[in-house]
Amino acid sequence: MGTPSPKYTAEFKQKAVELYRKSGTTYAEVARGLGCDPGSLSDWVKKAAADAAPDGNPFQMAEDLRRLKRENERLRRENEILLKASAFFASRQL
Repeated sequence: MGTPSPKYTAEFKQKAVELYRKSGTTYAEVARGLGCDPGSLSDWVKKAAADAAPDGNPFQMAEDLRRLKRENERLRRENEILLKASAFFASRQL
């Protein structure tokens, strides 16, 4: 089996994109210096250009969105459990 690909933080991705834009060199040279894959760096640069968010870091927004989706799902499950418990206890009082 292969090794899992590393997970880079939103801050790392943003700094890598900034470094690439300032350096004026190739993806490969910047990626080699950062220790990441040139293809990943290329994807990050394209995503940053496409998502030119007014508040800054599009990678942070993506992380926040994933976190909020997970939290939303957890809250839905908790609500479902509470509704079932409420119905159970209501039926026992009758």
